[in-house]
Amino acid sequence: MHQQKKTDQDSAQARARDLKAGGFIPQRQAGKITIRCKAPGGRLTSERLERIAEVARKYGQGVVHLSVRMSPEIPYIDLSDLDALVRELTEAGQEIASCGRRFRVSTACAGCEYNPNGLTDTQGLARVATERFFGQDAPHKFKTCFGGCVRDCVRCRMADLGFQGMVRPKLVADNCTHCGLCARACQDDALAMEDDGLPIRDISRCISCGDCIKACPFDAMVAEEIGHGIFAGGKHGKHPHPAYPVAEFVPDEQVMDVIEATVNWYREHGRRGERLGSLLDRVGVDSYRKALKTVVGERLLSAADLRQPKWKRIFYAGLAQIFPAYGDIDEE
Repeated sequence: MHQQKKTDQDSAQARARDLKAGGFIPQRQAGKITIRCKAPGGRLTSERLERIAEVARKYGQGVVHLSVRMSPEIPYIDLSDLDALVRELTEAGQEIASCGRRFRVSTACAGCEYNPNGLTDTQGLARVATERFFGQDAPHKFKTCFGGCVRDCVRCRMADLGFQGMVRPKLVADNCTHCGLCARACQDDALAMEDDGLPIRDISRCISCGDCIKACPFDAMVAEEIGHGIFAGGKHGKHPHPAYPVAEFVPDEQVMDVIEATVNWYREHGRRGERLGSLLDRVGVDSYRKALKTVVGERLLSAADLRQPKWKRIFYAGLAQIFPAYGDIDEE
């Protein structure tokens, strides 16, 4: 009798794991599940949104919950209605998301499409990353995030792999009227007006936000380069972990290669149930940096880079001072 009960419990647990892996989350209420829908970058068409609402009314309790990572979830679904619900969502082009030890749907802010602060096409990158990597197995859950600027509203620095838009400003001296608006807009003491009336930049303090560009009405401050800062190993949860900053000004065309190199390194070195941040702590960040350098080259951050004053402003207070030393991987 005891053995039969244990067998039944094991079977129920296996069934729950299978459901969760497929985006169907068992609830605390017996026989009820929550359906997690895919929404790369948090974006849905109005048609898909309407269908989600329809099935929530038809099969659930008429409510939809938006998860922390932008996925619409339909709770209170009877397990017996699962096939019919999925079929109706599929008819509207709405796919089911994923849970468990695999690549999750990418999250993103609005990016440069219509947000005045956005520098990068976060929505497009989130869509491509999800299409290319979604559902692939990993040692544990693997979450990617795309933020369009250094304001980091979507918490790139708390994702397994985060991409944060950044800009390198450039002065066009012939257009400068010496008004000083750019220097006044800078909150990081990276710009100062010289005796000749031109702004001079302290690159060690510039956090690449682009506020000086937005403040200039004369096109005297322009974007010389736009790219992505890369952060690896972050997570929320019961044991949160901030991400390691590993590269700067990575261009769009290298983003998918960075994801692929990171996932491959994670699979090669990670233990089952080990998040990327814990792996970086265990084996050392330089092993990952060496793998990443094959993709990003000189855009890889060094120990000297992280000693620049700007990191005390960019990163969480106190963490920049205690970050683990980055080695010279060229000497290995």
